[in-house]
Amino acid sequence: MRLGLSLGYQTAWSTPADHLALAQEADRLGYSVVWAAEAYGSDSPSMLAWIAGQTGRIDVGSAVMQIPARTPAATAMTAATIDALSDGRFRLGLGVSGPQVSEGWHGVRFAKPLARTREYVDIVRLAVTRQEVAYDGDHYTLPLPDGPGKALRLGFRPPREDIPIYLAAVGPRNLELAGEIADGWLAVFYAPEYAEDQLAAVRAGRAKAGKELAGFDVVPSVPVVVGDDVAACAELVRWYAALYVGGMGSRQQNFYNQLATRMGYGDAAREVQDLYLAKRQRDAAAAVPLEFVDRTSLLGPKERIAERMREYAAAGVTTLSVTLFVADRDSGVQTLRTCAEALDLAGVGE
Repeated sequence: MRLGLSLGYQTAWSTPADHLALAQEADRLGYSVVWAAEAYGSDSPSMLAWIAGQTGRIDVGSAVMQIPARTPAATAMTAATIDALSDGRFRLGLGVSGPQVSEGWHGVRFAKPLARTREYVDIVRLAVTRQEVAYDGDHYTLPLPDGPGKALRLGFRPPREDIPIYLAAVGPRNLELAGEIADGWLAVFYAPEYAEDQLAAVRAGRAKAGKELAGFDVVPSVPVVVGDDVAACAELVRWYAALYVGGMGSRQQNFYNQLATRMGYGDAAREVQDLYLAKRQRDAAAAVPLEFVDRTSLLGPKERIAERMREYAAAGVTTLSVTLFVADRDSGVQTLRTCAEALDLAGVGE
């Protein structure tokens, strides 16, 4: 199992300089990849290109680039460009986002996300491999018929024609799609105790493509808080869990709430959502079960984190990407070092 760093996106309490410093420390410590995210603020490719130019070995990955935000050809251009800038260190993580962002921010209908994702990945691969991009799908038609357009090919040679593609997936059908068409899975709220059902869906997708799970990168983003008191550490993660389980999406369509329900926390998930949508965020955070936070995070002293890393490795994780819940840059650097030491202690690193 390898370590990765999930930076998320820029917030009111972070700066690009903070993220760069953490990425450079992760690079120095031998982490395999640093991921940047986007929602409706900072974008991931700009951050990754900037980090790639100021690091030497660590891969840079989008977790994710939003499918509704760009045409497939534009995403292929960006992926090929960052791969060239980084000398072959780019990983392309894609996701459909959610209905509120897709339709409210990008003006793109959210309907049929799996079919759109399949076609999108097809076109990205055509472009990156420098084939003529001609495609006749239900959602994308290139070139447009009865017009002046013609099938084009990418205008330069990127370092690789096989830039790895990852899908952010939560539901069973999306997990199966990731196994079938992608090189890796970007997971959230991954608990070793409940991973087998998710991995079964990925395996089903791999089987459709005539492949096995071996070689497929399972990449959960896992909150980490180092400290002696596990319950106190969990308090820092409760707000994040409440946001996703309670407020990320509508009452009828919240993929993270549905995931928590599948994991056996249905009653708590409903309570968290009710409180969050009633604008009682503090109460919603308090209603997140400690067990849920603990099972989906790395909490406590280094030795306990090492033991949990063994459990993640045994549950199929190949790249464990840590999300730092820290007060400042110095604390983040120290947490990165502690995680690297914990991986050594766990004895499951590559």
